[in-house]
Amino acid sequence: MAFKPQSEDEGAMSDINVTPLVDVMLVLVIILLVTAPLLTQSVHVTLPKTATTTADIKEQPLQLGIDAQGLITLNKLPMEDLITLEAALKAELVKNPEIGLHLYADQDVVYAKVAGVMAAVQHAGIAKIAFVTLEE
Repeated sequence: MAFKPQSEDEGAMSDINVTPLVDVMLVLVIILLVTAPLLTQSVHVTLPKTATTTADIKEQPLQLGIDAQGLITLNKLPMEDLITLEAALKAELVKNPEIGLHLYADQDVVYAKVAGVMAAVQHAGIAKIAFVTLEE
């Protein structure tokens, strides 16, 4: 870089030298990259084991079952079709607007059947639905 002497007839130098600014910013980025993993330390503890408990549920949720043949049951009562199921669910919802539903579906049931049942539950207006599975 060549410098020429300033004469009195030229104005002040108006160029900004950004090299020191870039150097400082790169150092800050490096410091951030080095210290960030140190800030996310996790504490390794062995959690205690307890007996399985059940939630305090004043009213038991509805039990909706679908067996491998596609038979639908609501609280162990067989339902003829999805229209009957939806009507029964609406009647239960009138009794308790906060009712929940547990869905017990056989692993061999056709997915379309489960989707149809879930649509009927949604049309009935029940928002709380849980899928019941077994532990391995």
